[in-house]
Amino acid sequence: MKKFSLQNSKFMRLQKTSSIFVSRETAHSSLQATPPTIRPHPRIINSSFSSSTVPPHTPLSSSDFLRLESFIGRSERLFVLCGAGVSTESGIKDYRSENVGLFATTKQRPVNYSDFLNSSNVRQRYWARNTTAWPIFKSFKPNIAHRSLATLEHLGKLHWLVTQNVDDLHHKAGSRQVTELHGTVFSVICLTCRQKLSRDEVQDYIFEINPNWSATPEGFAPDADVFVSEEAVRTFKTPTCRRCSGILKPDVVFFGDVIPKKRVEFVSKRLAECDAMLIAGSSIETYSALRHVKQAKDLRVPVLILNIGRTRADPIADFIINAKCGDALTSVVEKMLKK
Repeated sequence: MKKFSLQNSKFMRLQKTSSIFVSRETAHSSLQATPPTIRPHPRIINSSFSSSTVPPHTPLSSSDFLRLESFIGRSERLFVLCGAGVSTESGIKDYRSENVGLFATTKQRPVNYSDFLNSSNVRQRYWARNTTAWPIFKSFKPNIAHRSLATLEHLGKLHWLVTQNVDDLHHKAGSRQVTELHGTVFSVICLTCRQKLSRDEVQDYIFEINPNWSATPEGFAPDADVFVSEEAVRTFKTPTCRRCSGILKPDVVFFGDVIPKKRVEFVSKRLAECDAMLIAGSSIETYSALRHVKQAKDLRVPVLILNIGRTRADPIADFIINAKCGDALTSVVEKMLKK
């Protein structure tokens, strides 16, 4: 497939006027974290593709390409719901994919919210693993799927993007009109005083209180972590809030936790403003995602699923394309840029 290049005059003009997208997001910013400075788009190439994290798939067919092109082309206010399948091409494993997902390759399961709250041992293990994994996780880069979606926003097609991922890769790709449904691992919150800290700031603090601690990664685990030895866990000192000594937790929705009501309402309002829903790289296994698909159907908004494998929303979708997100989105956006 032809590589996606953004080195053309149309896109360069869009870069120069990108501030309009900042102002459009500001109108809805009361429930959003302060967005990062808009980043220019480098040339989109498929250098981040990882076959060890992307499940087996067939190439995008010509009929599916035309279907996706027509669906996106007819929409004037597209709503996109993204899942882990968008980030697998950056090398981040998802949970549920056959053969390559974390549930298929390890017996470990993500930490449960109540266990994290109620057990100091669980928190110690979590932070020991997360501390070791952090330099690896924050180094992941956006792939062609992230950049294609950012380009759709800059072209004025994409009205709002909701991601279930916590990796911040949509922001890194240049997207502005984004809601991180499950939060982001780049932020940490105190569960007592509600102070928020950057994850890098907490990393520095952790090594202040663990000056001689070290651990060797022993394979990837759920929660964007790695496995470490029991000795490394035992000797690790768990960070607590410097202000009130409260529990520190990544500002993400753990398994067993609930999404803040205001965030759900915000997403529902953005969806009600849209004329089409594209589901990209998600199996829609969680109700937090499924409820928005059901809302789209109630609003008579057409739904297209772009994913490798079956999804929980297949029975109510209008169109289903079984393909890799990067290939499909790149081919469509590249053609749009040539018009």
